[in-house]
Amino acid sequence: MKQSIYIVLLTAISILTGCTDIDKENPYDNQLHALQVTAVYPDGYTEYLREGVAVKIEDVDRGYSYKAKTDKNGAAKFSLAKGIYRIQISDKSGQDIFNGLADNVKLTDDHMTFNLPLLHSKAGAIIIKEIYCGGCTKLPLEGDYQSDKYIILHNNDSEVQYLDSLCFGTLDPYNSQATNVWVSQDPITGSTLFRDFAPVVQCIWQFGGTGKTFPLQPGEDAVIAINGAIDHAAQYPQSVNLNKPGYFVCYNNVHFPNTQYHPAPGDQITPAHYLNVVVKTGQANAYTYSISSPATIIFKAKDTTIQEFVLEKDNIVQKPGSTADRVIAVPWEWIIDGAEVYYGGSSSNKKRISPSIDAGYVTQSASYNGRSLHRYVDEEATQEAGYEILMDTNNSSADFYEREKQSLHE
Repeated sequence: MKQSIYIVLLTAISILTGCTDIDKENPYDNQLHALQVTAVYPDGYTEYLREGVAVKIEDVDRGYSYKAKTDKNGAAKFSLAKGIYRIQISDKSGQDIFNGLADNVKLTDDHMTFNLPLLHSKAGAIIIKEIYCGGCTKLPLEGDYQSDKYIILHNNDSEVQYLDSLCFGTLDPYNSQATNVWVSQDPITGSTLFRDFAPVVQCIWQFGGTGKTFPLQPGEDAVIAINGAIDHAAQYPQSVNLNKPGYFVCYNNVHFPNTQYHPAPGDQITPAHYLNVVVKTGQANAYTYSISSPATIIFKAKDTTIQEFVLEKDNIVQKPGSTADRVIAVPWEWIIDGAEVYYGGSSSNKKRISPSIDAGYVTQSASYNGRSLHRYVDEEATQEAGYEILMDTNNSSADFYEREKQSLHE
C-alpha cells in the first residue's frame, strides 16, 4: 500500500455497511433533497475520470446507507433527507488506487453539490494479511485470554521482498473510540484533517538483518507474535501455537519485562527473529496493542535510518494535553501499509490512519471470541499468478473481513 507523493488532507472517514440502492424509500423523512457528489482526481491523473465508479454514503445519525455510480463526468446523484453524511469513493485501475472520504457533510439545502478530492496511491508489495488482537476464551477453563496477539505480513508482489529494517508500530490513540488529538474537522466541508505525520505510540519495533537476511518470496507470509512466541494452544485450545520455525516476535525483556505478555520465546524461535526496539516512549512494562481496535502500520525510513530519525528532537512529539505521553512522528510517505480497525461496540470511532494509506476500516465485532481480521484473496489474480494474491485497494472496508477463527488456529 505504497503512498504516492500526492498528499491531500481534505478527506477522511468511514466504512459503509448495509448499503442499499438510492431508490429505496427513506423512512425518516418524506422530503428528499438532491446531493451530487463529484470525484476529483489528482493533477496528472484526470484521464482516470470515467463512468461507473462506486460512491457510498452513510447517514451518520440514522445509520442508513446508500450507493450509486458516477456518470462520465465523475458525478453521482442522490436523493436524501436532510442530515449529516459520510461519503466514500474508491477506485482502482491496475496498480493505481484512488480513494476519497469525507465526514460530517451537512445536507441542509434542497440542492447541494459536493466535490470530493481523491488521493492517489499504489498497491503495495508487503502488506498486512491478518490481525489477531481480540483474544479468546480459556475454555474449558473459565475466563478470557489476550496474551496471544499476532499479525501476519504477506508478499503480494511478483518479486522477492526483504523484511530487513522494516518497522512495525501502532498509532495513537490506542483505541478507535478514544479522543483523537491528532485530527481536526474542516468547519466548512466536515472533512477530517490529519497532521503531516503518523503518531506512533509507545514503541517502534524493527526487523534486524543486513539488507537481504529475511527474504519473503512471492505469496509468502511472515508471522509476528506481538506477545508471546509460545504455544498458547497447549494450555488454551481456543488459542494458537506461535512457537514455530520462521516466526518472528516482539521481544525485549529490558524494555518490556512483563512475562505474562512477553514470556521467553519458545525453542523454535531463533534470537535473530526477535524484533528490535528502536525507541520506547511509554512507561508500560508490556507492549500495548489494542484488544479491540488497533491502527497498525508497517514502514521503512527513507534517506536516513530510523535510529538517526528518532534522535532528532522534533521527531518525537509531546502529545497535546498530556505531560507524559509522547509519540514518534513518522512521515506518512514512509508507510508501506496500514490497517485501521474500528470497535464494533462503539458509535464514536474515528480515523487515525490517513486516507492516503487506508481509506476505510474493518470492524471487530467483539473481543475474546477467537476471531481475527483477514484480507480477502483476489481469486482471479491468484489463479493467473500461481501464488496467493490478496486484495489491496488501500481501503480496509473493501480489503478485510472478520474471520470466525484465527487462520493459525489448528
